[in-house]
Amino acid sequence: MNLKKSEKLAEKKATSMSEKELQFAFGKENYRLMLIGLGVLALGFILMVGGGTNDPYVFNDAMFNFQRLTLAPLLLLAGYVIEIYAIMKKPRD
Repeated sequence: MNLKKSEKLAEKKATSMSEKELQFAFGKENYRLMLIGLGVLALGFILMVGGGTNDPYVFNDAMFNFQRLTLAPLLLLAGYVIEIYAIMKKPRD
């Protein structure tokens, strides 16, 4: 009789462990938010590119425009905030 109980307990533990192994760390919404955050980060880095010149003796004023000094860093900050929120958000069960 004790053998049957221990077998049942072992079987129950095995099934509960296999169910735990199949669970992901994040939910579907978390992964979607992470992809959105990565897209915002990529856009911020892309907007920061450029503004240089081939001739080192010629000054290019395009380096100091609104896009590179204000918009791109704000997008990067927003992207990092979205990423942190996506990681910290509790997935729905």
